[in-house]
Amino acid sequence: MFSYDGLYQRLKSKGITKTDLTSAIGISSRTIAKISKGEKVSQRTLHKIADYLECDAESLCRSISQNVILQMLRDEKEARLSGGLYHELQVRMTYNSNHIEGSKLTEDQTRLIFETNTIDVGDGVPVDDILETVHHFRAIDCVIDTAEETLSEEIIKHLHYILKQDTRDSTLSWFAVGDYKRRANMVGGRETARPKDVEKRMHALLAEYNAKEIVTIEDVIALHAEFEYIHPFQDGNGRVGRLVALKECLRHNIIPFIIEDSKKHFYYRGLSEWRTEKGWLTDTCLDGQDTFIRLLDMLDIPHQ
Repeated sequence: MFSYDGLYQRLKSKGITKTDLTSAIGISSRTIAKISKGEKVSQRTLHKIADYLECDAESLCRSISQNVILQMLRDEKEARLSGGLYHELQVRMTYNSNHIEGSKLTEDQTRLIFETNTIDVGDGVPVDDILETVHHFRAIDCVIDTAEETLSEEIIKHLHYILKQDTRDSTLSWFAVGDYKRRANMVGGRETARPKDVEKRMHALLAEYNAKEIVTIEDVIALHAEFEYIHPFQDGNGRVGRLVALKECLRHNIIPFIIEDSKKHFYYRGLSEWRTEKGWLTDTCLDGQDTFIRLLDMLDIPHQ
């Protein structure tokens, strides 16, 4: 669905009726009917209207998601609303996801960065922890913006770039920021995909996943696990993987999950044993979904 509130407001401010508009620029009554029903019109038509009204086409129309959670996140993000779902998702997911990977910032410090763009670092907090916190906020914004797009390697690489740009890793000649790894790496003593095999395996993973007509929470969990088994980047795989899972939950109208730092041992065990026992990771992610549901309930947001 599409909202043309911007168009209606522009017409009202100029004292122009829809009939005047059709006569002035030669668009059909059928096009006006589509606008009235909230249906999509061509970019050519939208730009034609914008030129006549002397404004940007983007200000006339915006898409409205049928996913209540996604639309609320988009609206609150645009308004920079304090204390809502967008605010709490940013703070809670960023804190937990970064802390799982070893960040020394507390949840209160993470919240302070988001809310005031300042930080009381105390002693021994690495600069990269602060940078990657700010970057994670921007990465969640990217997830919200691209939520309804088909998952692609380009989106995944861009999330990695957002997270790792300007960090110490970006100064290393062999560290590929925003691109697949160049050196082999291991996780918990387990071999991951070799650099020369990453692109092929990522392509196959996304092709199989995107071919599904109906995607369930179990499918998103499986995607996350297989992504981590490939481990396509030199570093940052866990955070990128959890951001991808958030995006796909929003894309398929599934309540997202937030893995809390306090559950990281169960999470790591679930990932480690995924190929032989899928229940452990599934249960941990479903527990993370319950965490998100409690947040919705706290904010009095309806959910299925």
